[in-house]
Parts: sequence; structure tokens; C-alpha cells
Amino acid sequence: MSASQSDVLIIGGGVAGLTLALTLAERFHVVLVRPAQDDQGASRWAQGGIAAVLSPDDNLEAHVQDTLIAGDGLCDERAVRFTVENGPAAIQWLIDNGVPFTPDTAPDARYAYHLTREGGHNARRIIHADDATGKAVIDTLNRQASAHPRITQRDDVSVVDLLTDDNGACCGAHAIDTSGKVHILLANHTALATGGASGLYQHTTTPAPSTGEGMMMAASLGATLMNLEFQQFHPTCLYDPEGPAFLISEAVRGEGGQLLNEAGERFMPTVDARAELAPRDIVARAIDAEIQRGSRGHVWLDIRHLGAEAIRHHFPTIFAHCASRSIDITREPIPVVPAAHYSCGGVATDLYGSTSVAGLYAIGEVACTGLHGANRMASNSLLECLVFARSCAESLLATPDNSTLQTLTSPNVTQLNASIPLDRTILAELRAAMRATMSQHVAIVRHVKGLEIASPRLATLEARLLALDPDGLHPEIRRLLHSIRLARLTVLAAQQRHESRGLHYSPDWPHHAQAPHPSRLTLRDIQQ
Repeated sequence: MSASQSDVLIIGGGVAGLTLALTLAERFHVVLVRPAQDDQGASRWAQGGIAAVLSPDDNLEAHVQDTLIAGDGLCDERAVRFTVENGPAAIQWLIDNGVPFTPDTAPDARYAYHLTREGGHNARRIIHADDATGKAVIDTLNRQASAHPRITQRDDVSVVDLLTDDNGACCGAHAIDTSGKVHILLANHTALATGGASGLYQHTTTPAPSTGEGMMMAASLGATLMNLEFQQFHPTCLYDPEGPAFLISEAVRGEGGQLLNEAGERFMPTVDARAELAPRDIVARAIDAEIQRGSRGHVWLDIRHLGAEAIRHHFPTIFAHCASRSIDITREPIPVVPAAHYSCGGVATDLYGSTSVAGLYAIGEVACTGLHGANRMASNSLLECLVFARSCAESLLATPDNSTLQTLTSPNVTQLNASIPLDRTILAELRAAMRATMSQHVAIVRHVKGLEIASPRLATLEARLLALDPDGLHPEIRRLLHSIRLARLTVLAAQQRHESRGLHYSPDWPHHAQAPHPSRLTLRDIQQ
């Protein structure tokens, strides 16, 4: 076992984690734990862009109202206004740091960079770097973080759980390397930037999605989890059962892409007046209904009418990727299907990333700030990463120098043991069974009977897992245990919401409740 100490430990190296690290490094020594293969995170795969009020033809109140409408009555308006108001400065910070956003070269351009429009937005306010915005932001920020003398990047370990001091405050994490050696990472402040929980489902929009381990690490320390039932399914993931996941950006519909059923007919105009630009929950349910009525297992997204030159100009990444899978999107429509994409729920935080556990912060998709409510509006995700990473940094930079935890050198460490015999076949079967259960019963449409089936089935999977290692000491068992427990809490949150709202749709509860409230759960709720 080895031990190290830092001012701030950041777990996760996406846009939120990198932004926090770079902003804090002016004063603190930061340890940033991120995967050796940084393309595993969701940030890199974000195509469409970042929503912010940048054009003189747009205004803050319009962005606020669009977000509130998309959130279907469950947004925290204070968090919405905080995010929107701080959005332009966050974008300028990226520009100042060299992110190569796509310029607007039109002679009558009202803003220096090209702005597109996506579902739920009533204005062009999505700044982007072609159709690979996440990659551009990650590459730019990572180059700076890698060169910064106060930032130590650790790609040799993966975090398994968090540490507490004798007062119950978080004081770091314990991690493990590929050889099975345990590493104790002590820190005055610990920030989770570990992503969401779309990996609880079979089909996702990223090749290596997070399965919510960070959320449950926080819950294991007593943190509150909020709005877990609101799992967003992106309407348009490339349909290819034999190939890796690949997202077809909402910007494709923003530029005029049309959804067609098996008969080649548009169906969204009869579902919603906003047609293909309706909020994602509406579009995803409409596609799901068409798939259930058909036999192909997908619908079509058609952009041929835009012309080959416009397609190659606006969507070079999507064009190239589809071509690599023998689909010429200038000549044929794209087969698409909804897939788990974004967790609107997560660790409950305030406007500065603070959780209910002292010393522990959460930013990005792992957190629930109240911004998204019951449904995230397109391209508000990277905006949230930036704004709340910067506000979290502002809060930490304001802490006095004598704020070091007094018991930092004697954390409560649960021993890990990677030498415990492990049947990986059984582990894979349990993970597959969890994902199948969630996809069948807790996906786009939820039924009371389906949730009643899912709850005991997931509890049985947890029991089977713990039979292999009763104390959960093996790191891989600990990770899967976190995921199964988060799945159980997600089912419980869905069972307790007796209404249909945003991403939570149930034919058994088809109407809105008169006075909706966010859901709040802790680990104790499934341990009673």
C-alpha cells in the first residue's frame, strides 16, 4: 500500500474535472485521477456543442425559459438562472484557453463563432467545434493540465471508494492499480467528476459509459442522491447491433434532419408542433413507439435534402464515422434508435458543488444541481460542467489556508483485496442481468408491474454478488456492487413518482402531479 497527499483530489478527467483542476492550480496542488485512455469519458464524445447566450439576437431570459420548459416543472429556477447567467463567461474562458470553435464566416455574422440550434432551444445559441466539440475542449484543456506544474495526473490507478476521517468528512480516496496494489490518496478536498449512470443500460451513446460508481461512492458516505429516475435517452444513436455505440448529434436535426418511419414518412409533426426539435424525452418516446409498431428495430434520420456539400461541412465526424460503417449519409438515411445518454439525477449539490458530506464536492454529470429538472435540454450539459466547476473552484479558492483536516493522516480505510479468487464469468453475467433488467423495465416507458419485477430481481443480483465476497473487498466486486445498488435506488425513485413527468413516463400514472418535488434518496433507503 502506498499513500500520497494533496490539497485537492479530483476524480474524473472530463470537461468538469479538467476545468476545476486548471482553475484551482493557481493556488493548490491538485491530483487529477483520469483514465489512461481519456476517450472513455462522455465529455470527449459530446458532438453538438455548448449552449450559452452569445449572439446579440439572443437573451438570458430566453435561455432560462427554454430550460425551464424542457425540465417539465422540476428545475430549480435558482440553479437555472445561475447557470445561464454564468454561461457567457465560461465560454469566453474556453476561447481564451484556445478551444478552436468553428468561426462564422458569413459577411453578416452577428457573432464571431457559428451558432447552431438544437431541440428545446428557440434561438441559435450552441457554440461548437464542427461536430466534435467535446474532443476539441478535452484536447485543449488536457494539454494545459498536462503541462501545469501544480497538477499531477494519475492515470495509473482507478478509484474504488472514498475515505473519511474520524468526523465523517471525506479526506480522499483509495485506488488500485493494474497490478492490484492499493493506493491511498489523501486530500483536504475531494471532488467527484466521474460522470453519470447510462452504463446501467444495455444500449448507450458512448462506448465505455460510466455506471454511476461515483454517485454510490458519495452515497456510501451518507450523501443524498436526487432525481435518479430521470435518465435521459438520446433519441438518435446509430443503430448497428454489431458495432460500437455512436451518437448522431442533435445538431443534425437542428440543421434540418427529418425522422422517418419504416414507410419513409415523417412522424414527428403529428406528435409535437416542434417536430424533430421537440425536447428529447418527447422525441425519444415517439421513436420508441414507431419502433414498437415496426419490425426493423429502428427508424431513419434523413439529411439527404441538405446536400452533400453542407453535410460534409457541418458534420465531418458523423459523415466519416458512418462511411466507415458503410453508410453514405449523403445518399441514404441513417438508421437510429434511442439509447441511454445522460443522467439528470445524481449527487445533490448546492451552487458551488458542495454535497451533504463535508470535504466532498461533485461536479458535472455525477451531480444533481437542479438545472435539468425532469429532462435535460440539449447542450446544457457541458455548460453545467463548466459553470459549476468554476463556481466550485471559486468556493475552494476562498477557503482559509488553515482549513486542512486535522485527522488527515488517520483516515478510516476499508481494506481492499484484489487477490480474492474471482470468477469473471459470473461477474459478467451479473452485470449483463442488471443491464437487461434496467433496459426492459426502467427505460423510456415504465410500468408499475415492470418496476415490481425489477426491484426484487436487482436485490437478488446484489445478494448473489455478495455471496462471492461478503465484505465487497475485491475492487471489481465493489464497483459492480455500487452499480447494482444505484440501479436499485433508481427503481425505487421511479416507484415513488406517481406521475409522468419529463423522462419518467408511465402509462399507469399518465398525468402530472399538482405539486411535484425532486426525489431524494440515501443508501439507507435500500438497506432497511
